[in-house]
Amino acid sequence: MSSAATRSAVSPVDVVERTDSNPDAAMQSAVEDTPPPPLQGKRQAVSGSIIAGMGLVALAALWIFAVRVLRVPPYILPAPETVLNALWSGLAVNPASPKGFYLPLWSTLSNAATGFAIGTGLGLVLGSLMAESRTVEKLLMPYAFALQSLPKVAIAPLVVIWFGFGDGSKVAIAALLAFFPVLINSFTGLRSTEPEKLDLMRSLSATRFETYRIVKLPNAAPFIFAGLDMAVVYALLGAIVAEFLGAQQGMGVVITQAQAVSDVAGVFAALVILGVLGIALHSSVRRLEHRVVHWAHRGER
Repeated sequence: MSSAATRSAVSPVDVVERTDSNPDAAMQSAVEDTPPPPLQGKRQAVSGSIIAGMGLVALAALWIFAVRVLRVPPYILPAPETVLNALWSGLAVNPASPKGFYLPLWSTLSNAATGFAIGTGLGLVLGSLMAESRTVEKLLMPYAFALQSLPKVAIAPLVVIWFGFGDGSKVAIAALLAFFPVLINSFTGLRSTEPEKLDLMRSLSATRFETYRIVKLPNAAPFIFAGLDMAVVYALLGAIVAEFLGAQQGMGVVITQAQAVSDVAGVFAALVILGVLGIALHSSVRRLEHRVVHWAHRGER
């Protein structure tokens, strides 16, 4: 028997002794969880930053080439300096000024964050219920897939009619878009638990909730975080789509107002802000995933 197999084996005597002293600790230590994916090292992080920087430089060079050499009209593609001026004019102001980007960005972010919390919470709860109960799965899964197949942009006007032009419609659409990735991913991750681990928990007389907490939830963590990674961007997209349909404040309103006066540079400036925000949200979810996985791994040891 290999050394790795020897280290991973669980002695029945050890299980009995641990069970007598602390059943919960015995269940935790006896289960062979899949080790978390290795964290990226500093060298990989630096390499990724260099590649991303090279891509940004190449994009800027292509942009300048299209404007200066190919003579693309400014109403199609404005010059980079024009976009920078529009961006600076919206950032170099008092944060409380209605002419800046700060108040619209805060409005969009707050609605997207609220919808994200509601949608992901419901998605995790319903996904867990469907994974734990075949009856709940048969009851909810057809309707979930039917609703997911509908284009959300087509549903958005109906949501605005139901919830009005205030923050309620923005939160509702953001929650709707954030709901399905977490629902499907959590359901898939919980159902992908190895049967051997479940049999071990049954042999230890673990309750259903203990099996869910100790085995199934850590096993589904990569799936859940993959759903959260998509949901955080979808929630932001949902809030902006709702603002397009009717709102008094938000980045969607900024884009609509700039488009109404043919301010293409202003539209590009708003899109740059939203793009940077999307990258920041994606990175935040990734960092949270690494911390949770690292904390869970340390707890197992």
